[in-house]
Amino acid sequence: MGGVVFVGVSGGVDSALAAALLVEQGYEVVAVYMRNWSRDLPGFACPWAEDLADAERVAVSLGIDLEVWDCEEDYQRTVVDYVVDAYARGYTPNPDVMCNQTIKFGTFAQMAFSRGADYVSTGHYARILPPEAGGAPRLARAACERKDQTYFLWRVGAEAFERVLFPLQDIPTKEEVRALCAERGLEVANKPDSDGICFVGPVGLRTFLLDALERRAGDVVEWETGAVLGKHDGAFLFTIGQRRGLNLGGGPARYVVATDCERNVVYVSADRDCPALWTDTLTLEDVRWISGEPPALGAYVVRTRHTGPLREAQLEVGAEQVTLRFVEPVPAVAPGQSAVVYDGIVCLGGGIVARRDVGR
Repeated sequence: MGGVVFVGVSGGVDSALAAALLVEQGYEVVAVYMRNWSRDLPGFACPWAEDLADAERVAVSLGIDLEVWDCEEDYQRTVVDYVVDAYARGYTPNPDVMCNQTIKFGTFAQMAFSRGADYVSTGHYARILPPEAGGAPRLARAACERKDQTYFLWRVGAEAFERVLFPLQDIPTKEEVRALCAERGLEVANKPDSDGICFVGPVGLRTFLLDALERRAGDVVEWETGAVLGKHDGAFLFTIGQRRGLNLGGGPARYVVATDCERNVVYVSADRDCPALWTDTLTLEDVRWISGEPPALGAYVVRTRHTGPLREAQLEVGAEQVTLRFVEPVPAVAPGQSAVVYDGIVCLGGGIVARRDVGR
């Protein structure tokens, strides 16, 4: 063991334990707080200053230096603008996926290596496996399956993982992570997990989007009959499968089955078995394979949301897109979300779910 490691410390429990374990393993550790977002939103103060204070306390407890790096410009350009544009077009993006590619293993890693780092590290729940037959390092699911974060790492190329350390990879539960922090006297041991949008903090998606995009009144329409059931403030506020926030009054629970941002219409159904809520095929665009090469055609398992079930699917790789054909129908996935492909525990890569024609 040994070498210089720059570790991203967020002020949370996971990155705090990652830094502590690296110190104990004999690395020369430099903690870095990435200031990605510091703007307040109406009714909500950005928690970045409190998170920085927690990160500073962790660094003091461990006897390591803490640096603050301003990454806001890159974050705005590659993550925030991407998210806003996607929602405006009726997609449901995942900011964490883009942040890992462009910021944590992009801007942060590049700056760290330019400063003489031998490795970079984060508090991700993920595993790096050694190469097979002279190939590249492989990304694999963590021991803590309930917190595994490989779903958010599929856009990071194998070359980045050659110099990445994930100290939490073999810890089986989040409860043990907290206990290990408490044993080391780290004050963040009982800090709640972050909630809300990754870069804003405890702010609801609706609040963020209505701050970024213009409110547009439109109709909520019943899928089967075409009847107008109510009004909304913008079709971009809704995603496939959503049940809450429709404000339709009494009656049966209804689910969003489709959105049309051009016409500003939200379609809903009270039938949980509505065909628009299920599919046996997903088409992926903007596909990335961690090794740089597509896997062989055949059967794999696929995850379509963080910690969601792994489902069997046949992989078909075309010239411009990838198709996943599931063994059994699966809940429809909102366009813009990620579908991530695994061979056993090894994460191979994935793609962005394309919009599908559901008959409207």
